[in-house]
Amino acid sequence: MKSGGTRSAVSGATGMAQGTTRRAFLGGCALALLSTSALAQSMGGAEWADRFDASMPTLQNLKSTQPMLSPETASQTERAIQTYQQIVQRGGWPTVPDAAQGLRLGKRDPSVTVLRQRLLVTGDLAQNSGRTDTFDSYVDGAVRRFQIRHGLQADGVVGASTLQAMNVPADVRLHQLEINLVRLRSLSGDLGYRHVTVNIPGAEIETVEGGQVYSRHIAVVGKIDRQTPILSSKITQINFNPYWHVPVSIIRKDLIPKMQKDPNYLTRNKIHIYNGKGRELQASDIDWNTDQAMQFQFRQDSGPDNSMGSVKITFSNPYDVYMHDTPSKSLFGQDARFHSSGCVRVQNVRQYIGWLLKGNPQWPSDKIDQVIRNGDRIDAQVSPPVPLYFVYITAWENREGIVNFREDIYDKDGLGTANMSADASTDSAAVTTASQNDSRAQDAIYAKQAGLPGQQVGTGYSYPPQQGVAN
Repeated sequence: MKSGGTRSAVSGATGMAQGTTRRAFLGGCALALLSTSALAQSMGGAEWADRFDASMPTLQNLKSTQPMLSPETASQTERAIQTYQQIVQRGGWPTVPDAAQGLRLGKRDPSVTVLRQRLLVTGDLAQNSGRTDTFDSYVDGAVRRFQIRHGLQADGVVGASTLQAMNVPADVRLHQLEINLVRLRSLSGDLGYRHVTVNIPGAEIETVEGGQVYSRHIAVVGKIDRQTPILSSKITQINFNPYWHVPVSIIRKDLIPKMQKDPNYLTRNKIHIYNGKGRELQASDIDWNTDQAMQFQFRQDSGPDNSMGSVKITFSNPYDVYMHDTPSKSLFGQDARFHSSGCVRVQNVRQYIGWLLKGNPQWPSDKIDQVIRNGDRIDAQVSPPVPLYFVYITAWENREGIVNFREDIYDKDGLGTANMSADASTDSAAVTTASQNDSRAQDAIYAKQAGLPGQQVGTGYSYPPQQGVAN
């Protein structure tokens, strides 16, 4: 159930094309991506009678311009709750066996039959797609569709993350929808004509303009023990080719241990040490077997190896977090993108800052490219400031009828890991009521602290994250 995948900013969006009806979702839609020649190369012993050449829409049609925090999302999620209530009442879906892990197009295995049944229940696989044990193009398209709905890399392979997401019980998914409905209702206020939404559990970013998504970006967010906070702010400044001032928390947790193992770590990463008077020190001046290093300042030079990459996006907040570029681009291609110390790393950052600076005539796109290319240390004002929301949404439905889920990575849904198994409680109503009551009681406090806009208090944010600087 991890989020991620290498895809373009918009083509990675969940949801079907405009005009796809809810009936189409419930009935299912198998989506074939590969050409006949590519399919033939991966047949792997399957029969020619199986539908490897099925003519169907491509995944490029799975787009939606509706923002996740659209005013209509709450009512759409209410419809999803009704659908999943029916699924639970019918007994949910079968557990896909471990033997299905690694299955892909062209493979044949008895577990494919169970996989088909699982995908049929949620409408990812069409009812007329057959019942064979061959992983054909119908199943391939259905797996990709399932992966997109769950924020996973849409490669059509039943990997560990995909298998885990498939085997979350139906009543747990229902509880997620009910809990997130509370959050969505409280985020249904006016977020601004132009604004940015960062959905933490999805590690995803939306830029929104005039009620439509302008672009989507993959993100890297905080580790479980260094959580990205929920907050509301405004983006005011872009710092090109910034220095990185190492936060105290990272000096303690990361830098000191690295220097103990590798005395050349600072030199190799172009990190300088300064005392309180601005005088530069040498690494040999510090006893790395103690906490002495925390008394000093550490600054990394700007450049291609800088931890913030070429751009830092600044906004006021009590946690000293920010958004930024990164030299570790490969992390954007992972299902699990929870690697930072709390800040948010942005994929395709040039498009993102180009949109942010669109209101500043002094910063056309060619100037942005030139400054980044030349390595100039310079700041640009975002005018007018763009509202920014870090939110925590793990389940919702969009106008195309696509029900989306993300992993509850910070365990804020109040369901607990015990519910994330095939042995989840069968007393659905009791679990739902307890989860919602616990969530609402704690959320009212944190929603006020975060200053999130909305028509009512109670956002489903269970507790404030630990404050502190992070990257």
